[in-house]
Amino acid sequence: MSSNGDIRIPARLPLLLTYEGVLLPGSTMRISVDTARNMQLVKSRLLKGTSLKSTIIGVIPNSRDPEHDTEELPTLHGTGTAGLAVQVVGSNWPKPHYTLLITGLCRFRVIQLLRDRPFPMGEVQQLDKLEQYTADCHGELGELSKRFYQAAVQLVGMLDISVPVVAKLRRLLDSLPRETLPDVLTSMIQASNKEKLEVLDAVSLEERFKKTLPLLTRQIEGLKLLQKTRKPRLDDDKRVVPVRRGGVFPGGQFSIEDDGEEEDSDDVALLEKRVRTANMPEAALRVCLKELKRLKKMPQSMPEYALTRNYLELMVELPWSKSTTDCLDIRAARALLDSDHYAMEKLKRRVLEYLAVRQLRSALKGPILCFVGPPGVGKTSVGRSIARTLGREFHRIALGGVCDQSDIRGHRRTYVGSMPGRIINGLKAVGVNNPVFLLDEVDKLSKSLQGDPAAALLEVLDPEQNHSFTDHYLNVPFDLSQVLFIATANTTATIPPALLDRMEVLQVPGYTQEEKVEIAHRHLIPHQLEQHGLTPQQVQIPQDTTLDIIGRYTREAGVRSLERKYGAICRAVAVKVAEGHKAAKPGASTKGEQSTGTEAGDQEKKSGALGDLALPPEMPIVIDRQALKDILGPPVFEMEVSERLTLPGVAIGLAWTPLGGEIMFVEASRMEGDGQLTLTGQLGDVMKESAHLAISWLRSNAKTYQLTNMAGGADPLEGTDVHLHFPAGAVTKDGPSAGVTIVTCLASLFSGRLVRSDVAMTGEITLRGLVLPVGGIKDKVLAAHRAGISRIILPKRNEKDLEEIPAHVRTHLEFVAASSLDEVLNAAFDGGFCGTQPSHLPPALVSKL
Repeated sequence: MSSNGDIRIPARLPLLLTYEGVLLPGSTMRISVDTARNMQLVKSRLLKGTSLKSTIIGVIPNSRDPEHDTEELPTLHGTGTAGLAVQVVGSNWPKPHYTLLITGLCRFRVIQLLRDRPFPMGEVQQLDKLEQYTADCHGELGELSKRFYQAAVQLVGMLDISVPVVAKLRRLLDSLPRETLPDVLTSMIQASNKEKLEVLDAVSLEERFKKTLPLLTRQIEGLKLLQKTRKPRLDDDKRVVPVRRGGVFPGGQFSIEDDGEEEDSDDVALLEKRVRTANMPEAALRVCLKELKRLKKMPQSMPEYALTRNYLELMVELPWSKSTTDCLDIRAARALLDSDHYAMEKLKRRVLEYLAVRQLRSALKGPILCFVGPPGVGKTSVGRSIARTLGREFHRIALGGVCDQSDIRGHRRTYVGSMPGRIINGLKAVGVNNPVFLLDEVDKLSKSLQGDPAAALLEVLDPEQNHSFTDHYLNVPFDLSQVLFIATANTTATIPPALLDRMEVLQVPGYTQEEKVEIAHRHLIPHQLEQHGLTPQQVQIPQDTTLDIIGRYTREAGVRSLERKYGAICRAVAVKVAEGHKAAKPGASTKGEQSTGTEAGDQEKKSGALGDLALPPEMPIVIDRQALKDILGPPVFEMEVSERLTLPGVAIGLAWTPLGGEIMFVEASRMEGDGQLTLTGQLGDVMKESAHLAISWLRSNAKTYQLTNMAGGADPLEGTDVHLHFPAGAVTKDGPSAGVTIVTCLASLFSGRLVRSDVAMTGEITLRGLVLPVGGIKDKVLAAHRAGISRIILPKRNEKDLEEIPAHVRTHLEFVAASSLDEVLNAAFDGGFCGTQPSHLPPALVSKL
C-alpha cells in the first residue's frame, strides 16, 4: 500500500464496535476491547492472523455503553472505517481485556450483516477511493481545498514547532495529498464525537471540506484568544529606569535599583520626577508634593525620613491611570468559559451580559457579584476564568477569619509599622486599576476589638461610593469603580444585610450526577493524571466507574471529594507503574510498552509482528467496581432509603445546609405516659416550634383522620408520651422547612400506616394547616435525586423554583405541589390518607415535570 489511493479492502470484514471515539481514515486511535464480541474478534482474527488482510477490520462507532452489552446486536452506524491493527496489548487486571492501536485506511458502508456471533461479520462496500478525486481540482472543490490548506498552515504556524508531533504534522501538510487532510486534521483538533461522526458520514470530498473547515477555523480562533490572554503584561516598574539626557539630570542615564538607591546622591530629586510623571489625580499630587517638601528639609537620620519615603514610593507605584484593555469578543469569551467550566449557565450568562454592555458603553462601573453556593462547585475558579476571559489581571483576597478592619482600610501612618490595606496592596501587586478582585469567603468575616471588617467593606463594595475609596494609610481617595469585584460565600445567612444589599447575588447550586460525570472526564481526571505523572494509556477510568464513585463514595454538592478519590486511584496506579518500571531491567523485552500517538508511524513498521502479545499485569489498568473496592475500600453510602421506612413513624425530609442539600430522616415512637413530647437530635428553636405546631394540628384534626392513642382514645396524646428524633444527633439542625415532614411522621405513627419509601418533602406549616414556601429548592431536589427519591412534596408557592431544575433531573422526578397538610398526607401515603384515593386529588396537584 503505497498510498491511500491503492487501498483495496476485502469485501467481507469483521466488525469492531467502539464506544470511545470515532476513527477516521489516516488517523491512529487506541481502542479498549472488553466486550464479549470484540474480545472474540481480537482472539480469532488479530492474534491468530498471518496475512495482512486478516489484520484489516471494520471499526464502527456505537453509542451503546459496553457495560450494558446484551445478546442482541445494537443497530449499526451506516458508515465505518476500515483499519489496520498495528498493535495489540493485553491486560488481565482487574479483568481480561485488550487495547488495540488501529490506523484508519478508508470508509466503507455495511451492505449486509452476514452474522453476529461469535463476532459481527459484514459484507461491505468501499467508499472513498481517492483516485476518483484527482481529476477534479478546479471549481468549488479546488477553492475549498485551497482554503483548507491555508487554514491548516495557519494552525500549524501558531503551534510550537519544537514539539515532535507539530513538526511531523508540518511535514504531513506538504507530503500528504490534500484530499486526506480533512480526516487527519479532524482527528487531531478538538472536536466532539458528534462532529467527527458528521465528517465520517461525509463521503463526498466537497462535503467533507465543508464539514471540517469550520472546525479548523474554530480551533484557530481559540488559539488566538489563548495567546492573547497569555501575553505577559508590560511591567512599568522596571528594575532599571533610564533618564534621558536633557531632563532634570543633564549627565546621561541613571539606574534605580529595587531598594530605591540611585547612583546619584540626589535621590529626592529623582523621586520628585517620578511623582510628577506618575499621572496621579490632583489631590494625590498635592499631598505628595507636600510630603516631598517635608522630606527635603528632613535629615536622613530621622526615623520619619524612611516612613515618608516609603509612603511616596507607594504613591508612585500605585496604578492611578494604568489599565488593561478588555477583550470584548463575545463569541471568544463564550468559547473560553465553556472550555474552562461545564454547566454554570447563569454565571456565564452574567459575564457575557457585562461584556455586551461594555461594548455599548465603555465607561461602565465594575459590577459587584457574589457567588453563593456549597464548597467545591468552582466559585473561585470561575473568578479566574472571568479574568482570563476579559484579559484582565486577577488578584485573590482570602477573607476567611479576618477580624481586623485595618486589613481592609489599612493603618493610619501615626502607628508604628503601619501599612496599607489588602485592597491597595492588591492594586500595587497587579499594577493596573481595573483588575478582577476575588474576595474569597466573604461570609466568614468575624468581629473583634479591632473593628468589623464587614463594615469596612461597605465602601469598597458600593458602586456609588467606591470611586473615592480612602485607605487610612494613603489618606487620599483612590478610584475603585473600574475594578470588577467578585465575592464568594457558602451562605448569605452570615453576611450582614447592609453588605449583602450592595452585591448582586448569583446562586451556584450543586451539580447533578450527569454534570459531575462530564466535569470529571473533561477536567478532573486529566488534571489528576498530570499531577501524578500518569498517561491515559496507563490508567483508564470508565464513566460507569465515575458513577460508582459519585453515588457510593462521594455524595456531595461539589466535586472536591470526587477529585480526591481520583487522586487516591492515581496514587494506587502509580505504585503499580513504578513496580513495573523497576521490574523491567536493561535488555528485557519491551513487548508490553505502550506507545503514544506520535509513535504511530513506528508501530506501522512493526505490523508484521502482531502475533507477539504483551500481557503486563499492571498496564493499562482499567478501574472497575472491584478495583474501586480494592483502592477506596467498601462503599460509604450503601444503605437504601427503603430500608429505613419499614415501620410506621418514619418520614424523609429535605434540608438545606451550606454544604448543599441533604435528605433528613425523622423518626417518632410512642409509649405509655402522661402526654409529654420529647425532642432529640440537637434541634434549634425553629424546629422545636415546628414540632409543637405539628402535634397541635394533629390533635385538633384527630377525629377527621381517625387518629387514636395507645388505648384507642380520640386524643393521640392522652396517656401517651411521644419521642421525636432526628438522627445524626452530632449535627445541629434548625430551619423552617421540616414542618410537613414532622406532621407526616407523627401521622404515620398515630395511624400505624407506612409512609411511601420513595417520597421526600419540604415545607413549613401554620397552625391552621397551611403549607408555607421555603428556600433552597434546587439544592434539596438535587439531594433527593442523588438519594434515589422519585416523588417530592413541596409548597405550592415554590412551583416557580422548579424552573431552575435541569430538565434531565425533572424527567426522573414526580412533584406534588401542596397548599395544605391534607394534600401533603394524601400524597405521602399509598392510597391517600384515611381512605382518600390519589385520583381524588386536584389534577393540577400532581405534576410530572
